[in-house]
Amino acid sequence: MSGMRPTGKLHLGHYMGVLKNWVTLQDQYPCFFSIADWHALTTKYDDTASLKDNILEMALDWLAAGIDPQKATLFVQSSIPEIAELHLLLSMITPAKWVQTDPTLKDMVAMLHEDLSYGLLGYPVLQTVDILSVRAGLVPVGKDQLAHLEISRDIARRFNHLYQTDLFAEPRPLLTETPMLIGLDGRKMGKSFNNAIYLSDSAEETWSKVKTAITDPARVKRTDPGTPENCEVVYKYYQAFADANAQAVTAEECRAASRGCMDCKKQLGELINAQMAPLRERRALYASDKAQVETLLKTGGDKARARCQETLQQVKTLMKLF
Repeated sequence: MSGMRPTGKLHLGHYMGVLKNWVTLQDQYPCFFSIADWHALTTKYDDTASLKDNILEMALDWLAAGIDPQKATLFVQSSIPEIAELHLLLSMITPAKWVQTDPTLKDMVAMLHEDLSYGLLGYPVLQTVDILSVRAGLVPVGKDQLAHLEISRDIARRFNHLYQTDLFAEPRPLLTETPMLIGLDGRKMGKSFNNAIYLSDSAEETWSKVKTAITDPARVKRTDPGTPENCEVVYKYYQAFADANAQAVTAEECRAASRGCMDCKKQLGELINAQMAPLRERRALYASDKAQVETLLKTGGDKARARCQETLQQVKTLMKLF
C-alpha cells in the first residue's frame, strides 16, 4: 500500500522515484494506491480551491505512468469514511509521545511556518490507518523513510496486544533503490522553485527546461575538459535515463571536451522525451474522457472501501463497541 498527497503536478522525480516502482509492483502484489486528500488538508486546509482538480490531475499522471486499474486499486482517500472512523479508534490507543517524536510529523512541521494543528498532529496515525485499513503487509519505501514506518508497526503491535488478536500484520518496508533527481537548478525539485519537468509537460516544454539545467561549473569554455561527477544535474539525469553504454560515452566525451554542454543537454532532452512519449500518449487519451477517470476512481474506491469495512467491523468487535 502506498499513496501521495494531491498538492500539485507530479514531476520526473515522482516518476523515477515512485511511479516506475509502483508499475513493477502491481504485477507482483495486490496493490492499493491512495490519492490522500485528507493528508493534503493537514497542511493545505486553507487552500482547497484546486483540490478537486489536483486529484484528477494526479489520477491522470498515475494512469499515464502505467498504473493499471485492472491490476491495482486506485482510490481517493476521502471516499472511504471508514478510514476516518478507524483513525479515531486507533488514535485512542496511540500514546501522544509516539506522534510527537515521529520523523514523519517532524518533517511536515519543519516545512510549516505556523502552529501545529490538531489534524497534522494526527498525521502519523492517519498514515498508519491508510496501511492497516486495507491490511497491507508491505509498504514501498526508500532507506531514508524506514523510521517513518516504525510508528505504524508500533500501533499494529499495540492493538494486537491490547485486544489479544493477530488482526494486523506489522507492515514491513519494501525497500526500493530509486534514483533521486534534483531540480534543474541543483536544488530540491519542486514547483516552488520552478525547476521541475512535469509529467504533463509537452516535448517542447521539456526541451525548453532541459536547456536551463546547470552543468559542471568549472567548464567555462567549450574546449575545457569536464568532470561528469561535478555535473550534478545533467549527468545525474543521464544516469537515470540513459543505459550504461551511453553513460560511459557521455562521461568520456565530457572529459575529453569532445562534446559541449549544450550538445549534452540536447541528447538528454531527446532521451527524456523518448521515455515520456508513451506517457504523454496515455495521458492525452485519458484526459480526453475525464468521466472515465472518475469512474475508475469510484470503482477502485468501492473495492478499497469493502476491504476497509471488513477491517473496521473486526476492530469494533475486538474493542467490544456497541
